Amino acid sequence: MAPNPASSDRPTIALTMGDPAGVGPEICLLALANAELNQACRLVVFGDIRILERCAQKLQRPYPVKHWSVDEWQSAGRHSAESGIVHLPILDEATFVPATCDANTGRASFAYIEAAIEAAQRGEIAGVATGPISKEALHLAGIEFPGHTEIFAERTNAAKWCMMQFAPELVCTFATVHIGYADVPKQLTSERVLDVIRLTDAAMRRLKSRNPTIVVCGLNPHAGENGLFGNREEEHLVVPAIEAARAEGLNIVGPLPADTAFIPQRRQTTDAFVCLYHDQGHIPIKALAFDSAVNTTLGLPIVRTSVDHGTACDIAWQGIARPDSLFAAIRLAARLSRRQDENGANP
Repeated sequence: MAPNPASSDRPTIALTMGDPAGVGPEICLLALANAELNQACRLVVFGDIRILERCAQKLQRPYPVKHWSVDEWQSAGRHSAESGIVHLPILDEATFVPATCDANTGRASFAYIEAAIEAAQRGEIAGVATGPISKEALHLAGIEFPGHTEIFAERTNAAKWCMMQFAPELVCTFATVHIGYADVPKQLTSERVLDVIRLTDAAMRRLKSRNPTIVVCGLNPHAGENGLFGNREEEHLVVPAIEAARAEGLNIVGPLPADTAFIPQRRQTTDAFVCLYHDQGHIPIKALAFDSAVNTTLGLPIVRTSVDHGTACDIAWQGIARPDSLFAAIRLAARLSRRQDENGANP
């Protein structure tokens, strides 16, 4: 009987190549060549060996020779201890142009994600770390997902989920993500805020092995200042969620104004911040930890982490992209996979 990929000290982590036109291929090559990462986990890239070879040749980097077709992976490759590539020849290589995301690359990047999710659901891998994709390229391919988070939530039938941005300097989770500002109040409910608080608390207990302190941000300037700003979203939506969480024994602070929530003194005493919209948390995360932050999705039945940057087509295939965020995503995926195996559940 094959070993459980999550039960070893060296779990198998799938790494999706991201959009082939972006920096994904070159940072995947760096990950595969990194000795420290390969000691921590077995890396399997779900992507296109032709593109990785082409990128490696252009940048004069080594590339892994070991690769499997999907059938070979499912029959033998999944049981191997070697790192390598699951080859998914979706891309029309004849029309492919590096640093140019289009429908061709969007379709391919989506196929890599779907194949990795399916492998995780079959128990062939312990977790997934995703490379950067282009939302525009997805849409050009007719794939109407706003991002990775929503793809994973839909494909795994997750009932309650949220995005978490994780860095040593700061951890943020989000009640809403990829929607316009005008739509944020319409999407917020006390139930949603409470769900995100609970998911955040569970994740931080797993990662820090203690009762965490969580700050919940307000929606409006000055957290509404007792109804002076906004439509009393704090009183109607946020405070009831905080009170319910406290009644459950959770250690919650807030709602706090976002312009002072992230000051150094507050960060020193806070394990995670619950943010109500995308930029409320992404701005401080990117200001403090642009190269080290990791995007992960809480509430999924599988482990999923991601780089916290885009395809960077302006510097793609030039050999200058920094792999720090991807390396951090892989390390966190391996760490969460081990915790999942120990505790029998995902954060």
